[in-house]
Amino acid sequence: MSRERHPSFPVLLVDDEVELLQSLQMALRTGGISNVLTCQDSEKAVPLLANQQIEAMVLDLWMPGVSGEEILSVMAQDYPDVPVIILTGVNDVDTAVKCIKNGAFDYIVKPVEKARLLTAVDRAIQFRDLRRENALLKRGVLSADVKHPEAFAEMITSSREMTSIFRYVEAVAATSQPVLITGETGVGKELLARAIHAVSERTGAFVPVNVAGLDDSVFADTLFGHRKGAFTGAEVGRAGLIEQARGGTLLLDEIGDLTVSSQLKLLRLLQEREYLPLGSDLARRTDSRIVVATNEDLDRSLEAGRFRKDLYYRLRTHHIHIPPLRERPEDLPLLLEHFLRKASSVLGKKTPRPPQEVLALLEAHDFPGNVRELKSMVFDAVSNHDRGMLSMKLFKAAMGGAIAPRDIGGAGDSQDADSALEYPNRLPTLKEAERSLVSEALRRSRGNQSVAAQLLGISRQALNRRLNRGQS
Repeated sequence: MSRERHPSFPVLLVDDEVELLQSLQMALRTGGISNVLTCQDSEKAVPLLANQQIEAMVLDLWMPGVSGEEILSVMAQDYPDVPVIILTGVNDVDTAVKCIKNGAFDYIVKPVEKARLLTAVDRAIQFRDLRRENALLKRGVLSADVKHPEAFAEMITSSREMTSIFRYVEAVAATSQPVLITGETGVGKELLARAIHAVSERTGAFVPVNVAGLDDSVFADTLFGHRKGAFTGAEVGRAGLIEQARGGTLLLDEIGDLTVSSQLKLLRLLQEREYLPLGSDLARRTDSRIVVATNEDLDRSLEAGRFRKDLYYRLRTHHIHIPPLRERPEDLPLLLEHFLRKASSVLGKKTPRPPQEVLALLEAHDFPGNVRELKSMVFDAVSNHDRGMLSMKLFKAAMGGAIAPRDIGGAGDSQDADSALEYPNRLPTLKEAERSLVSEALRRSRGNQSVAAQLLGISRQALNRRLNRGQS
């Protein structure tokens, strides 16, 4: 990529000292950042942004007129996506740290070193690029491959596997055959079922029902309804959900928990496309689309005799398996930003900026509750957030104070740590094993030592001692 006029929008330098402005501008230009704008009058800095987009701001903390702290407050309120780098004196580091808590991206202590300036500004530019990429992925990643991206708008993803699922949905949505959706708790099975209904363009309603725990009579009444006098207490007739979904889609969630007797009733419905309301001798036809979902392993249920084979093969005419969140870590930045904005809107708060380390923390977590767990985690963090940058402690607390361990392949396992380890023919020494564990923890945490220490179950200081020992 050409470095000419890089980045796309200028980096704005705000300082009342002309010589420092010229020095900063020269340092950036010689470092390859040629698109630079300067402002010597602090009172003009914010009004300038009304007609000029900027990539980042380098802001002196102490200036006559409007102070850097005042400008930072306005930026955090009106331009939260623009990274602000604070310039401060040696004696004002505490104030700079306070600014970080109030939304500043970074701070640099005067006299400004060229390398430190370039590093900070480059990081700010990369931060903006990532935010733009996430926004583009959220809005347009589906457009090139999927004909109806609006139907999948609630499923925030950049995963190729998920995009393949969306294309498959479009291929089968127009048919009347049942669809089986499998996946762990919280992956978005109902959202996908709604997408199937939307793409099918059926004129009837989408009717979801959780069938877990329904006994045979309640299941039949819920689905098929009853006539007046069908049983004691049935003083009026009631249409079942299959009738409410006429011309639409009926989602039966947690289908793996159905009793064998209820499974037979469902099989007859699928085979005959007819049903009998309780107390009626007159069969009724249905044209509703049946979609079923489960987090159970139906193959194991078949082997154990808990699920009918004929129903299973009827249901899996079209089978969609949604991968767990831990197998698509590329979705974490998109989902984090989406839920931060959603939680802030619901709770009536400004959208906080998460610390950069939070992604490493999330990627190291196993997410047994998948997307639903992440949503709950973010909402809890935002609800307890007061001001400034979002606290890592809130995410750690939501994880139970520790990070769930993950297998190298990514999937969680119920085995204990001893049985999960594999030993070579020659046992490693304790020093070798320690070095290997530390290296693996740093790899999984993307070099974040705080997260790596948590994975190892030790303090940050203890990890530092081990790293220093390994270098000596």
